[in-house]
Amino acid sequence: MKLPVTLDKSIQNLKFKNQEDIKMNKQVFSQVMAVPAIGPLMALLLASIFFATQTDRFLTGQNLSLVVQQVMVVGTLAIGQTLVILTSGIDLSCGMIMALSSIIMTSLAVDYGVNPVVAILIGLSVGTLIGLLNGALVTMIRIPPFIVTLGTYSIAFALIRIYTTQTVTNLPPTLTFFGNTFMIGTTAITYGSILMFVMFLIAWFILGSTVWGRYLYAVGDNPEAARLAGISTNRMLIAIYTIAALFYGIAGLLLTARTGVGDPQAGQNSNLESITAVVLGGTSLFGGRGNIMGTLVGALIVGIFRNGLQLMGVQSIYQVLITGILVIVAVSIDQLSHR
Repeated sequence: MKLPVTLDKSIQNLKFKNQEDIKMNKQVFSQVMAVPAIGPLMALLLASIFFATQTDRFLTGQNLSLVVQQVMVVGTLAIGQTLVILTSGIDLSCGMIMALSSIIMTSLAVDYGVNPVVAILIGLSVGTLIGLLNGALVTMIRIPPFIVTLGTYSIAFALIRIYTTQTVTNLPPTLTFFGNTFMIGTTAITYGSILMFVMFLIAWFILGSTVWGRYLYAVGDNPEAARLAGISTNRMLIAIYTIAALFYGIAGLLLTARTGVGDPQAGQNSNLESITAVVLGGTSLFGGRGNIMGTLVGALIVGIFRNGLQLMGVQSIYQVLITGILVIVAVSIDQLSHR
């Protein structure tokens, strides 16, 4: 039996409309999944749901505030590390720059009676100079970033030991300000946590909405094409390593505020922790692809996993084991997607 012409056309139009809707939904899904931070954000939500089902203490305001406090130092380091990795480099010296800046700040203020604000500025300046050295060696002598920053890691480590081996205590209030808290309801929030979020927002705006940010991505994606397009790649790289080191110095101030001391033993594994946060956040080790907010999510993933496992009574060595597995999985996904 043959269908009427009008009914046949209606069926064809309906099929065409359904095909168009399916195609549009696929495009929207592809665009959403192409956002670098989506995968890490989904992992963060799944981890939070899992730990919330395992312990009642996980979703309390006090515990979540503690997670952010634990993340604020590594998160600040990871901002600088993200800038470097976006250029397809890597910075192994970040933890030692942080520790050196912290020791200089605290020692000058306590042992030599320097004004705390001046001591902070000197500590930040020393860290920034090491970053400038990293950038100069990478661009002018063409030494691979891995080797350069491994060398400055050792230099900063030695300088700390030469300068002092004693923990600096009795710090003035200025150096511990960012460790102070204010109350939101019954939850205590540190000023250092707020500073970390503000720095992420600033970095997000610069990378996503300024010419400098577009230049950075261009240099990381294809430095030769960026150079031919008129971008001074050497200046960009020097600026990136220098700015990254400034973030490491700020991380040293936050570390001092959180612990209340200047610790010469600090920072020895912080480079690995910051790289972990960046990689889990979806930033490609090949450079040119990633999002600073993904780094924040990656840092929170590490903090939540360690906190959740601790609340479940899992030994610390297994926390390190799981963190290592997460890094390998994240890098494997990045490698496959790059291919």
